[in-house]
Amino acid sequence: MPSKRYKKGLELVAGHKLYPLKSAVEVLTKFPKAKFNESIDMAFKLGVDPKQSDQMVRGTVPLPHGSGNTVRVLVFAKPGAAAEAARAAGAEYVGFDDLIKRCNEGWTDFDVAIATPEAMSEVRKLGKALGPRGLMPNPKTGTVTDDTAKAIKEVKAGRVEFKVDKGGNVHVPIGKISFTPEHIVENARAVIEAVFKAKPSSAKGVFVHTCTISATMSPPVRVDIREFLAAA
Repeated sequence: MPSKRYKKGLELVAGHKLYPLKSAVEVLTKFPKAKFNESIDMAFKLGVDPKQSDQMVRGTVPLPHGSGNTVRVLVFAKPGAAAEAARAAGAEYVGFDDLIKRCNEGWTDFDVAIATPEAMSEVRKLGKALGPRGLMPNPKTGTVTDDTAKAIKEVKAGRVEFKVDKGGNVHVPIGKISFTPEHIVENARAVIEAVFKAKPSSAKGVFVHTCTISATMSPPVRVDIREFLAAA
């Protein structure tokens, strides 16, 4: 049963109307607020078949104004320069055999995992433990690298990952409701552009069917993406 707050929010949304991005954010920020700093999420329905390997959509995008979240970083690295650089860059957890053992036992109290290429020979065995939670290091998202310091700085500054799910949907966190409308718009614009750039060459027809923006406790607002099509 929708809450009173949610129902009041619905009254501010004109049915299935498509709002230009700036207008969509204006509507979002007028919704009744929850008692906590809600996260803002963008959702896309894509015209791809995720079952086909050549139609996988995934990528990373640095949010111009950060995500508003505290990101806990784990780095798999053998003792040496990469491990020392990771500690100096502020990684919460740095190690190799000890961390692999903890993860195998079910521990996942971190938000991003980074690994050196050397460490991946053992880390890739954690697929069943980390894969379902989206925590597996991957070269395509910049989380398998010898430059651990750079990777840590990027994820802590607000770089977010996105990946299409089995239903052809992509969800991307873009900030907090406490952000200024201008900052929300700029973060959202960066994400929309990144999703369009990630379009597989094998995808035919309409790529992005719908795009919505919402806060944790709010109704979704449909975004008119036509302004982005020319640049896609």
